[in-house]
Amino acid sequence: MTRHIDFDGIENFRDFGGYDTACGRPVKREVLYRSANHAYASEADLARMADLGLAAIIDLRRTEERTREPSKRWPGFGAAVIENDILSDHADWADAMKDVAVNAAWFFDDAMAYYRRAPFEPRHIDLFSRYFRTLAQTSGPIVVHCAAGKDRTGLICALTHHILGVSEADILADYLLTNDEARMARKIGFLGPWLRDTVGKTVDEAGLRVAVSVNAAYLETAFSVIRDAHGSLDGYLAEALGVDEGLRQALQARLLA
Repeated sequence: MTRHIDFDGIENFRDFGGYDTACGRPVKREVLYRSANHAYASEADLARMADLGLAAIIDLRRTEERTREPSKRWPGFGAAVIENDILSDHADWADAMKDVAVNAAWFFDDAMAYYRRAPFEPRHIDLFSRYFRTLAQTSGPIVVHCAAGKDRTGLICALTHHILGVSEADILADYLLTNDEARMARKIGFLGPWLRDTVGKTVDEAGLRVAVSVNAAYLETAFSVIRDAHGSLDGYLAEALGVDEGLRQALQARLLA
């Protein structure tokens, strides 16, 4: 099954539906999309997104990220956009690396620290909660994205799969699809000059490879701290994000075939 959808200027665009679930009804295809940011979309990319009939775009990026790389839209754009300007209590990724030595170990350690705090950040709690409500109430397809479409996006997509009854093995496999070797060279080729021009850092290929990848340990860490704080993923979804039984049933009714 092909999940990646090729775009000229949008990385990691893929369908995260289609998985089998515990109840025997598979997740619908062509309803759930995820991607990196849309700032570099070509005109052909915008036309292709318009053809998807998107009803909502959930942008998980911080205010400064959206300002630095504003999203492009197609003519007649009418999809709902979910975003917020809630401040984080830690530096933007680009700012965090300015005064430190940046290499593969730095990227890995930074990601591990990020996944420990990401589930509990007020801005994520707001966005994740609104994402689930929008997903239940919207009749058309949606796309959720952040900057690279791998960490914040990976976490919310994993939680979506959990609600729908996708197996743990398939949740992790879908998360790890970001590490697609056919696309790795292009992502590394973009990030190296971006870091040089935006942050003033020259990073070797080993460091760039870690920066554009995900690791099973990242998602496992997020799920571990969630369980420590709320007892289970379901406890977190209900207590932190407001995904009660009624909302779960609405999501399953809308998204399961």
